[in-house]
Amino acid sequence: MSDDTSQMAPGLIKAFAPQEEEKNEGGRRRRRTSADEAIAALRSWSPKTRLGREVMAGRIVTYEQALASGLPIREVEIVDALIPNLEDEVIKVNMVQRMTDSGRRVRFNVMACVGNKDGYVGLAMAKGKEVAQTIRKALTAAKLNLIQVQRGNGSWESSVGPGTSVPFKVQGQAGSTRVTLMSAPSGKGLVIGETGKRVLELAGISDVLSRTKGQTRTTINYAAATFNALAEINRTRVNESQRAELYIHKGRLLE
Repeated sequence: MSDDTSQMAPGLIKAFAPQEEEKNEGGRRRRRTSADEAIAALRSWSPKTRLGREVMAGRIVTYEQALASGLPIREVEIVDALIPNLEDEVIKVNMVQRMTDSGRRVRFNVMACVGNKDGYVGLAMAKGKEVAQTIRKALTAAKLNLIQVQRGNGSWESSVGPGTSVPFKVQGQAGSTRVTLMSAPSGKGLVIGETGKRVLELAGISDVLSRTKGQTRTTINYAAATFNALAEINRTRVNESQRAELYIHKGRLLE
């Protein structure tokens, strides 16, 4: 690896920087998180796709450049290298039992959400025989399902500046659950159920009004409907004058 880190993805800079052992106040070693494991995996990463080789070579150093390249993102290390500050949260863990000829079979369904709290969020489910392994699989799938979130000031009470809410009313559906997100002025907060709030916080939205219909007690459908509503914003056609009027920004706001 070259000593010149100016043309490297931020995650690779962290991975190949000198490592210092962090300890808590009591002198104990800090607990290793999933983010630490992702950075450690980058040290032994051998890219298998064209986009991965471009990232490793330093020709692509941001996630926006990766999307603009048009190449598919099929390696989770690409996401870890370009957006190393992703936070993750397990939305739901379901245990499914099934009787077979050989006895009772236990499997787990896990829904996980990842986001950088600044315009990127991903949601996915995974199935497996062990909880820890299934959680890692769900987090990997969520990173590969990452989307850009368009934020704006769609409320008549909003002031000039970067948007902290959704730019206009949008609806998402999963199963029988329907979630409608509506613009709210800065300072209003997230007026939505706890499950939807967890998804919106990871997406970087801090103000929103909402309306729900259907079986909102179904955690998985509630989270998926909220995520689908955010994805629906990207499918809505918006001209440049409307984009300027509503202060719509796609992706990251913080540098």
